[in-house]
Amino acid sequence: RPKRTLYSKKYGVDLIRYTHAANTVVYSSNKIDDTIRYLSLHDNKYIRYFPGHTKRVVALSMSPVDDTFISGSLDKTIRLWDLRSPNCQGLMHLQGKPVCSFDPEGLIFAAGVNSEMVKLYDLRSFDKGPFATFKMQYDRTCEWTGLKFSNDGKLILISTNGGFIRLIDAFKGAVLHTFGGYNNSKAVTLEASFTPDSQFIMIGSEDGKIHVWNGESGMKVAVLDGKHTGPITCLQFNPKFMTFASACSNMAFWLPTIDD
Repeated sequence: RPKRTLYSKKYGVDLIRYTHAANTVVYSSNKIDDTIRYLSLHDNKYIRYFPGHTKRVVALSMSPVDDTFISGSLDKTIRLWDLRSPNCQGLMHLQGKPVCSFDPEGLIFAAGVNSEMVKLYDLRSFDKGPFATFKMQYDRTCEWTGLKFSNDGKLILISTNGGFIRLIDAFKGAVLHTFGGYNNSKAVTLEASFTPDSQFIMIGSEDGKIHVWNGESGMKVAVLDGKHTGPITCLQFNPKFMTFASACSNMAFWLPTIDD
């Protein structure tokens, strides 16, 4: 059941991420400006603003271990922030649109640049530039829309607005698998996710079904029908329990079937 609704009518809400402090989030906007906002859900008050980006923020990732977070924007920059300071802690200029994410230990972050290369940065010395760059085959038919590490830190999942997603080795950059066979004709941003054990990869599709692959073998293991009426743009697994949520304009919660 929905507990309560908080409005951000003036600025709009785009990407939203929990922080480590209870009942607080950071979120990007889609109206007025491209400032990131730090909000207390407890009393619906802003704790801090993070100005700097000059175009829409398209990636937002909270460190899994501390108060740092990163943001990527259509202004072709990635910014590194600390929740305790409104000033940007680090700035990387890129040659294209970025997607970015922290690794599970919060020591490095990966940036996908221009839908064709992945750059890995060490958080302690990011100003020296990336310590590894993996060049991928460029695909003109689609753009990268997201990048996620598996929980064991060994894999990186690249989401696209086309009809496939890519699984790459986080150390060597080799493409392990390309997963396709789901519908996305309108170039929608569909969120792909790992299961918490890093073994399976799942993505929603335009026709409201969820496709699941085994990351090791590359085989499709299931297609789940959640009776979604539109494209599944959000899909996230619970980090602690055997349940996940998928959403189009309505939301579905999934539990495992227990065979007696």
